[in-house]
Amino acid sequence: MAELVATLASTHHPFYLRATTAPPEQQIPQAPEWKRKVEAYRETLSKAKPDILVMIGSDHFHQIFLDNCPQFLIGKAERYDATFGNEEREFGIPKYVLEGDMEMSRFMHRDLMDQGFDLAFSNELKIDHSIICPIITVRPDNDLPVVPIYTNIFAPPLPSPRRFYDLGRAIRKAINAFPSDKRVAAIGTGHLSLELGGPRQFMETGPDPVFDRQALEWFRSGDIDAILANVTHQSMAKSGNATHGFLNFILMMGVAGPQAADYVDYLDLFHTMEAYVTWYPRTGAEEQAA
Repeated sequence: MAELVATLASTHHPFYLRATTAPPEQQIPQAPEWKRKVEAYRETLSKAKPDILVMIGSDHFHQIFLDNCPQFLIGKAERYDATFGNEEREFGIPKYVLEGDMEMSRFMHRDLMDQGFDLAFSNELKIDHSIICPIITVRPDNDLPVVPIYTNIFAPPLPSPRRFYDLGRAIRKAINAFPSDKRVAAIGTGHLSLELGGPRQFMETGPDPVFDRQALEWFRSGDIDAILANVTHQSMAKSGNATHGFLNFILMMGVAGPQAADYVDYLDLFHTMEAYVTWYPRTGAEEQAA
């Protein structure tokens, strides 16, 4: 069976590449620290030596629109074109082509259905910065095949936080059941508190620093019970109009299991807090108990 070797959850700031590769005199003051933190975080994936990446993100109305918006979708393509025109223009993100793992995509689609998650699927999925940003930050060589999974964090009604967590647990089971000796890493991106286009967008921190700090403590302790008791669609909206990206962090905690994170780092970046979290899997009886 396949082996899950690491679970990563991070933010996906689209300006990272431009901010850290511009001439020094044009860089923001936080750029050197940002680059150091991302390169340190990258090592948490490199040391796991993965063969395949299961990648969880959310389409920013680039390919999925309100005329047909699935709650959860899995890509089942041989390869994936990535980066849309506005992402090239506004963020300086280059075009990419990601190799797919069709065998694992097909297996996971069926296995998740058997577990009660009827994911939509696409054989012609194009990838946006929610998945390209972690390629840039933690796997810049883009040398591993991917299984992309998209979640709906934008268009209400959204699935509950509990549903995101349960899907994460189901993804973990599907990875473990995949008939292969491959080493699999799961990488998902979302947000802490975030405001887009609202009055709190241009604060020195994210719109809700109290929530951000609490979220980091939840990751450190692996306290999913506290998250599910305190985080609702309403509470996330109060923390910022785009804070529902936190649902993807909850999903990644489901993949990892109810355990303390092995690596937690962050960076206050004027309008948002960047978060970088990694879990390494438990073994034997510990995982069975989880």
